[in-house]
Amino acid sequence: MDFDYVREHYNVPACYGRRVVVDGKPGIIVADKGHHIGVNFDADKPGDIRRCHPTWEVVYSEMGQVRPMTKAQRRYQHYLDVSDCFDNFHHYLRYSQTEDYRKHHPDLAW
Repeated sequence: MDFDYVREHYNVPACYGRRVVVDGKPGIIVADKGHHIGVNFDADKPGDIRRCHPTWEVVYSEMGQVRPMTKAQRRYQHYLDVSDCFDNFHHYLRYSQTEDYRKHHPDLAW
C-alpha cells in the first residue's frame, strides 16, 4: 500500500486513507492497484473496492477513516486469497468449521 508508482507517474497525493471524489462520488482510497487507486465509495459496502484511474475526474481531499470490512467480508476475502486450495466455497466453509482453522484464523472463526 505504498502508492509510489501512482504518486510519481501521475503527480497526485494518493495514499491509504485519503478522501477522494471520483466523478462526483465521494469515497476513500483503500488499496494500491498499481496504475490505479482502489476506492471504497461511501455508497458501497465496506470492503467493496473499485479500481479508478488516479487522474480521471478525481479530486483529492483530506485524510479520512477507512471503514472496516465485516467479519463475513473478511472471511470471503480470505477464501479468495486461498481459493486455489479448495474445490469451491462450500468446501472452504466446511474447512472453516475445523479446529485447525480456528487455531490459525481466530479472527475469522465462526
